Amino acid sequence: MGLNQHSTATRRPLSPPSSSPRPPSSSSSYSSTTASLPFCRIILLSPVLLITFFLLFSSGRNTTIFSPAGLPCSFTPAFKTPHNWTGDLRFAQFAWNKLCFGQTRERLRLAVFSKKWPVGSAPGGMERHAHTLYSALARAGHTVHVYTVAAIGKSGSRRVDHIVDGELHLHLASNDAGMLDVSTAWKLFVAENRSQPFHFVHTESVALPHWRARLVPNLAATWHGIAYEGLHSELFQDLLRGPREPRSDRDDGRLRDALPKLLDEVRFFSGYRHHIAISDSAGQVLVNVYQLPKENVHIILNGVDHDSFHHDPEAGARFRLEFGVPHDAGLVMGVAGRLVKDKGHPLLYEAFSAIKERHPHVYLLIAGAGPWEKRYRELEPNVKVLGAMDPSRLAEFYNALDVFVNPTLRPQGLDLTLMEAMHCGKPLLATNFPSIAGTVVLNDGFGYTFAPNVKSLTEAMESAIRDGPEELARKGEGCKQYAMAMFTSRKMASAYERFFLCMKDVKYCQYPLDIDHC
Repeated sequence: MGLNQHSTATRRPLSPPSSSPRPPSSSSSYSSTTASLPFCRIILLSPVLLITFFLLFSSGRNTTIFSPAGLPCSFTPAFKTPHNWTGDLRFAQFAWNKLCFGQTRERLRLAVFSKKWPVGSAPGGMERHAHTLYSALARAGHTVHVYTVAAIGKSGSRRVDHIVDGELHLHLASNDAGMLDVSTAWKLFVAENRSQPFHFVHTESVALPHWRARLVPNLAATWHGIAYEGLHSELFQDLLRGPREPRSDRDDGRLRDALPKLLDEVRFFSGYRHHIAISDSAGQVLVNVYQLPKENVHIILNGVDHDSFHHDPEAGARFRLEFGVPHDAGLVMGVAGRLVKDKGHPLLYEAFSAIKERHPHVYLLIAGAGPWEKRYRELEPNVKVLGAMDPSRLAEFYNALDVFVNPTLRPQGLDLTLMEAMHCGKPLLATNFPSIAGTVVLNDGFGYTFAPNVKSLTEAMESAIRDGPEELARKGEGCKQYAMAMFTSRKMASAYERFFLCMKDVKYCQYPLDIDHC
């Protein structure tokens, strides 16, 4: 019966857990080339750049913590997890996905604010995360009310709909621009909460603004991207400019606004009581930079539906045939997502331009649409631009590859495409941000990492080509096993379920309980 088997439990109004958390007596603690800018801007940015440099590039001792398929896994984790960890989950300074939570008969009544819901569209990562998580919780017997708007919302489509699917209730409240009407959603939430109080409220990023969040005692926000990461992205994108390439007024404004935006965010984040980070490094930033209490910062990694994404070589072979990949292709790489600058496509375009000249039997499949689509078509026939792909076909796409490439310039980390490719048994070639290297590409047994520049990406691609399909398949097997252990929708949903239970009743904050076992 889904995650758990349940019986009806008493509902009670929103309120903090019955007792305040106390730090365990011994718990692990958080570890702790710019473009030419005008002098005044360098002075303004210098404090945050120092913090950025320290957190982004500092390293600690190498520790072996996971070894799928017998692979050595020495790397620098953000947090260390004892094999037989016990304690208060509120102070767990590692991803809850690493633990095994048993079934409980408790039922929850949850309210969720999400900016978009994937209805009849090719959804983005946040929408897919929301759909996967809350559908799983509803199937498990929890009542979930989601205040959102359909991802296909258009201008002039102001409307309010209530869609019920079992225990999942969608309250679609859009404004004239087709975006979430927060005021209307809040009124619907207040009315529903007055009728039958919710146990807990969850917001996906700032879907529920901080001035509203302050009014809710039992609330957590999951952060899919923060201004600190956005600052990094602006810096890396600016570094891609040629020495004589002028900075546009728009880019100049974004750089100028990045630090004030970060400062504002640091100040208002305290309006959200609990914070869920989707990578270990993001958890570090929330504590060390945003200065949030450690007991209010929790790490739960994203997960994907293994039933939809799994290793299927025959589906991959059919996909190659359908899109004209030659039978004698030496190696097939692939990238998925929006074809925009901050996703690293200037890097990939330049790197693969060089690769195709040296290796004419190497191909690149691109599942996505955006401004860089036209440039990639210049590299045909070695590059095949497939356009935006329906989620139902993404698994076929991944299975057609020898290695999946993610050249992102945004260090937010847990991109769902990384996990989907791993589930399909594909090794990764990804930017070496801490969120990726510390949580996903743990070591070279899972693939290749590179610095966010063309030279480093080209070298990483050359390494994958030298290793060849057989070695890549071996790495892919390790990726698949690790993904099954960490990045399934069930792992994610059971971790969120335990978190909500812990917030409702402190007895569930203890680990392990009698029901917990791997």
